[in-house]
Amino acid sequence: MPLEKKIYGLIGKNISYSFSKKYFSKKFIKLELKNCTYENFDLLKINEFKTLIKRNILSGLNVTIPYKETIIPLLDSLDIEAEKIGAVNTIKIDSNNRLRGFNTDYLGFLESIKKHIKKKHKKAIILGSGGASKAIVHALEKINISSSIVSRNNKKGDLKYQDLDSEIIESNHIIINCTPLGTFPNVNECPDIPYKNISERHICFDLIYNPNETKFLRNCKKRKATVINGMKMLEIQAEESWKIWNL
Repeated sequence: MPLEKKIYGLIGKNISYSFSKKYFSKKFIKLELKNCTYENFDLLKINEFKTLIKRNILSGLNVTIPYKETIIPLLDSLDIEAEKIGAVNTIKIDSNNRLRGFNTDYLGFLESIKKHIKKKHKKAIILGSGGASKAIVHALEKINISSSIVSRNNKKGDLKYQDLDSEIIESNHIIINCTPLGTFPNVNECPDIPYKNISERHICFDLIYNPNETKFLRNCKKRKATVINGMKMLEIQAEESWKIWNL
């Protein structure tokens, strides 16, 4: 009797850059899971998700920009951590096609950064105010690091980009880019911050993993900062997603 076909996937917008499909496809080959596939579902609007789910063909989903927050009203329930964060990047789909949201981003981030954290690292600034930034705030709270969100929108952040003066940069020794600026193919973009005030005391983390080294990380590296890209975070959150789908 043939094994039941299992389709997993990623929902987002303009997601051709994503490595998730490649990552899981390799995983399925390694585990000899010939009945499993992973697909990209590029949605122009979040409402298209309803049509996708009605097809009743999916076993689990990842969620990326820009739908980590807007997906929540379309789910049946939330894991306690996802509820605290207010953003979802993993969806478990049960046999009755009921949808439960989880967040594994914060776990991926914690595991990626914790070995670099020293006593001097007490405050962080987070560039961007989307769903990913909410997971980072939550992760930092778990290791007693205070954070401020920087946003173009007054209502979404603690600070605006024009507020980032030398004093703020020099007193926040962790800087995390949660914006899509610099993602392939727009590799010449980067957040507009005063890089001249970054030093070897800083950890600069970019959630982007394609390209491997963004313009943001190159600028920080020139200032002797410790730089980390988002690849390890991607791998860890992907493995956590796989565990959830198989609970």
